[in-house]
Amino acid sequence: MLFLKEKKYYPYWFETGTPAFLIRLLAEKKFFLPNLEELVATDQLIGNLDIDFIEPENLLFQTGYLTIKKYEAISNGYLYYLGYPNKEVKISLNQYILNYLMSVSQESLRLQSRLYKILSSGEIKELEEILKSLFNSIPYDWYRKNELSGYEGYYASVIYSFLAGAGLDLIAEDHTNQGRIDLSIFYIDKCYIMEFKVVELAGGSNPIEQIKTKKYYEKYQKKYPYIYLIGIEFSKQEKNLIKFEWEKI
Repeated sequence: MLFLKEKKYYPYWFETGTPAFLIRLLAEKKFFLPNLEELVATDQLIGNLDIDFIEPENLLFQTGYLTIKKYEAISNGYLYYLGYPNKEVKISLNQYILNYLMSVSQESLRLQSRLYKILSSGEIKELEEILKSLFNSIPYDWYRKNELSGYEGYYASVIYSFLAGAGLDLIAEDHTNQGRIDLSIFYIDKCYIMEFKVVELAGGSNPIEQIKTKKYYEKYQKKYPYIYLIGIEFSKQEKNLIKFEWEKI
């Protein structure tokens, strides 16, 4: 009805049908948001309708935010590989999550508009300012209620939702023969490889050195003429990034 009235394509269904408790459940369960790119579930998980024991994967599937991409038979049933049904859902869901986290929803849109200019120009130093502004926009009271800053996946989840909500082409936890890349971003002829560490949990390891030691960039060298390595360190105490390093290959 809204489409016929407005005569333009827009995710009206998302704005009128996204339950706030779904976003709260993701926060309460400390769900690692980059996993939304590909989740593996069993018959028991996706078929569970008991609201008292529901898991985010199940709820996201039942409400249509994830769909079955493929499945395979195992000895006791099936494994289902879940992912976003389309780009519209990916952008809308992550933008909604980001707006839930931030005190001013318009701030995320302002930061995302600057993000495109940075990725296009390769002026990576400015990305540090944007990411710091992103975390500064999350109210302290939100941390107090959710106690999420203490788990390592939180910081990667916020950045993932920020980038995915901007509609960027990215891969989370991409496999290589040396390990997994935290986040890979692709923009025109450029590839940005990100590695995250929480200083209280990292044990002295350096994120950008990990990228170079494990040669994560080799996977993309034939396809992208410009590759940037970005190492970011966060602090649970500061609730923000405290170190930002980058190199161009």
